[in-house]
Amino acid sequence: MYKIISSFILLLITLSAFGQTKIEYLEYDLKNGMHVILHEDHSAPVVTTAVMYHVGAKDENPERTGFAHFFEHLLFEGTENIPRGEWFTIVTSNGGSNNANTTDDRTYYYEVFPSNSVELGLWMESERLMHPIINQIGVDTQNEVVKEEKRLRVDNSPYGKFLENIKLHMFKKHPYKGTTIGKMAHLDAATLEEFQSFNKKYYIPNNAVLVVAGDIDVSEVKKMVEDYFGPIPRGEDIIRSFPKEDPITKPMREKAYDANIQIPAILAAYRTPSFKDRDAYVLGMISTYLSDGKTSKLYKKMVDDKKMALQVGAFDFSQEDYGTYIIYGLPQGETDLDDMISEIDEEIIKMQNELISERDFQKIQNKLENSFVNANASIEGVANSLARYYMLYGDISLINNEIDIYRSITREEIQQVAKKYLNPNQRLILEYLPETE
Repeated sequence: MYKIISSFILLLITLSAFGQTKIEYLEYDLKNGMHVILHEDHSAPVVTTAVMYHVGAKDENPERTGFAHFFEHLLFEGTENIPRGEWFTIVTSNGGSNNANTTDDRTYYYEVFPSNSVELGLWMESERLMHPIINQIGVDTQNEVVKEEKRLRVDNSPYGKFLENIKLHMFKKHPYKGTTIGKMAHLDAATLEEFQSFNKKYYIPNNAVLVVAGDIDVSEVKKMVEDYFGPIPRGEDIIRSFPKEDPITKPMREKAYDANIQIPAILAAYRTPSFKDRDAYVLGMISTYLSDGKTSKLYKKMVDDKKMALQVGAFDFSQEDYGTYIIYGLPQGETDLDDMISEIDEEIIKMQNELISERDFQKIQNKLENSFVNANASIEGVANSLARYYMLYGDISLINNEIDIYRSITREEIQQVAKKYLNPNQRLILEYLPETE
C-alpha cells in the first residue's frame, strides 16, 4: 500500500510540475524551404540534433518497396567529407549516440551529443543531406544488412507477420497495404540510378524539418543552421495524391500462417481515421480502457477470470492517412478462437450501449496524462515530438496542449466512437495459425 500511495504522489508531483512548464520553441523557415525548430533547455549539458523527412513506405514505387527503410541505413554509409564507415566512429568518439527509424509516413535521424558538440551534429546532418555518397558498394552492403534485419525481425520472429497480413486485407488501394521493410526482391532488382533518384526527390530541405533541442544558445545555433543548411538548394515540390479506400461494409474473414508459432492467435481489425482526427484520440482511450494493464476489461475478464487467453490486447495503429484498430488474443488451452471473439465483442457492445464508469474514465485520464508527461521527459523525446507534430500533424503547439484534447473527451464520445467504428460488418477477422507441412 505504501508503494502505491508513494507512486500516486510522485505522479501528482510530476503532473503538477509539468503543468507549470510550457515547452518553449522558436520556429522559422530557411530560404530553401527547410523548417527549423529550436528549443533551449539548460537542465542537462546535452543537445539533440534531429532531421525528419516526409518520406516513408507509402511514397515508394509499388514495384520498389522498401526504399524508405533502405535509406535509413544507406545514408549512414558516408558522405563527401565523412569517409565510408566512419559515421558511428565520429559520433562515439565525441561522446555521442545516434539512431534512425522509418515508418510508412516519415524517416527520422538524430544525434545526441554533449552540448559543446552542437556544431558537430549540425555539420553531420547537413552532410547527410547535401553530400551523401550513394554508390554500388554502399547499396550492396546495406542490402545484406536489411535482409538480415528482415530475417531477424519478421521472417524468423514469432507473430512477426501479423501486421503485414492485416494491412494486406485492410487496404486495397492505398499504399498502406504494403510493409515498411518492403520486399527484398524489389531491392535486389533496383538499379543504382533508382536509389539516386529516390534520394534526389525526397531528401531535400523543403521536405524536411530540422530540430535542435537542449543546452544551446539560440542566437548562436541560428547562425550555425544558416551556415550549414542555408546553402543547400531547394528541391522540386513533392505532390502526393494517394487513392482513397472504399468503406468496409461487410465482414471479412481470412487466415494467415506462421512457421514460428505453436499457439494460434485471433485478430479483429477495423479501419479508422488519421491520427490527426479527434476520433483517433478517442480510440486511443478505448484501447487503454480495454487492455492497458492487468485491471483493464479484456485482461481481467479473459486472462484472469475466465482463463481463456494467455494474452489479449487492443491498440490503435494510427497513421497519417488512415488508422487500423486491432484487437488480438492468444488462446489458453483448447479455447476456441471464435469464443474469444465473442467475449471481446461482448465488451465492445457494453461500451456501445452503456457509458463507461466514472472510475474507469478517470483511470484512463490518469494513464494518458502520465504517458504524455513521459513522452517529453527527455530532450530526445522533446525533439522527436517537435519534429513529429510539425511534419505529420501540422501543429507544433500539440507538444503543450495535446493532453487538452484527451481531457476534453467525454464518456459519451467514447460510446459514440465505439458505435461508429467497432462493428462486425466493418472488420477483418484474421486467424493467425501455426504453419504445418
